[in-house]
Amino acid sequence: MHSNLIDGIWRNSQTALRNDNPSDLDDVVGEYASGSPDDMREAVAAARAAFPAWSRTTPQQRSDILDTAGSEILARRQVLGTLLAREEGKTLPEAIGEVTRAGQIFKFFAGEALRMQGELMDSVRPGVEVLVSREPVGVVGLITPWNFPIAIPAWKTAPALAFGNTVVLKPAELVPGSAWALADILQRAGLPAGVFNLVMGSGHVLGPAMLDAGIDALSFTGSQRTGQSLAKACAVRGIKVQLEMGGKNPLVVADDADLEQAVECALNGAFYATGQRCTASSRLIVCNSIHDAFVTRLAERTAALRVGHALAVESQIGPVASEAQLANNLSHVAGGQAEGARLVYGGERLKRTTRGYYQAPALFADCTPDMRLCREEIFGPVAAVLRAESYEHALALANDTPYGLAAGLCTRSLARATHFRRHAEAGMVMVNLPTAGVDYHVPFGGRKTSSHGPREQGRYAIEFYTTVKTAYLGS
Repeated sequence: MHSNLIDGIWRNSQTALRNDNPSDLDDVVGEYASGSPDDMREAVAAARAAFPAWSRTTPQQRSDILDTAGSEILARRQVLGTLLAREEGKTLPEAIGEVTRAGQIFKFFAGEALRMQGELMDSVRPGVEVLVSREPVGVVGLITPWNFPIAIPAWKTAPALAFGNTVVLKPAELVPGSAWALADILQRAGLPAGVFNLVMGSGHVLGPAMLDAGIDALSFTGSQRTGQSLAKACAVRGIKVQLEMGGKNPLVVADDADLEQAVECALNGAFYATGQRCTASSRLIVCNSIHDAFVTRLAERTAALRVGHALAVESQIGPVASEAQLANNLSHVAGGQAEGARLVYGGERLKRTTRGYYQAPALFADCTPDMRLCREEIFGPVAAVLRAESYEHALALANDTPYGLAAGLCTRSLARATHFRRHAEAGMVMVNLPTAGVDYHVPFGGRKTSSHGPREQGRYAIEFYTTVKTAYLGS
């Protein structure tokens, strides 16, 4: 059994999570400890006890540990990528890319630990100086999803540690392996006992226990329903909270777009990583003059995608991550047809040489904005095409959603690109690029119901993981 890490000690539990390979259900990745509320309380207590000393370490000490962890992640990207592909279902190149990103994140925040700045200024009162500085928040609880099993734990953990906080990580129970590997790397990188704690298990059990145990801040990535529930619970307890809760992201294809480029952007954004990205292009809004050619070409390209075992060299799309997610996807495909959308291609469950959760990517056309296909986040390889009468109509359709994470535009016009960048109601805008695919050194986050609280990643991460202190110094 792979144990939980609490106060620097690997601890087993009475029950275990079985980590199955969605590409091959006969392949058990491993068994991982399933923690209890008592385990969570002990982890938070350990983080609380470790905070005073860790928060007063030098920036160089924190930087060195993060850099060491980042170096090991990058050195082991092939092995860690294989583990990730086995437990989550990403194709091996996608999995290795995610591991590489995790290593780069740790390297980046190793540098940020050395770049914390403050301000010294004169007061409006004579003889008084004002010092504005940043301090760590305290004990930070991290709850991470299954679709990026190492990158999201990395982009939450690295800044938390860089700025002097202590951490309790609760990864998604579907993919404990990558989080356990990260905990093992951090432990060997030299973190003192209690600074980083890992408690695996059920979110329904461990989430409330984490809040009740007395954390100072919570960073959560997951569903909107769970995020909103956590926000209410944190408000009652006075816990600082940061939420990322998904998207229903539009890709607008203007009538002057390069057809092949637009199709490639849509194909990548909608279907790669099996559509299991919060930034996926699930709504394809296409101007009338290019609509029919776009749908025909995208259907051809979609049909040519090779769905298979995540570790197979020829696979372009791996399996859906779980049986529950596959059932959800198939339900939305059936629902889209019942609503009157035209299924252009795919959507059905596939059989392969191994038992797994394989699904053909689904492309719908003749969709309307009120359909569930166009309103709800599906989180699978399902894309809906909406016809727009003009660019202005397309922009209005793009903004007609309660979500606001990412939005994309394909166009040859600089004026339209500039207009879209300014008027798209989203936290991230991509022009002539897939909506899915972001850099680790710039802020990540959205508007409306997609996000709550300060941005993640890049230098902006400091806003959540620190608190500002203003000191007045008299002569």
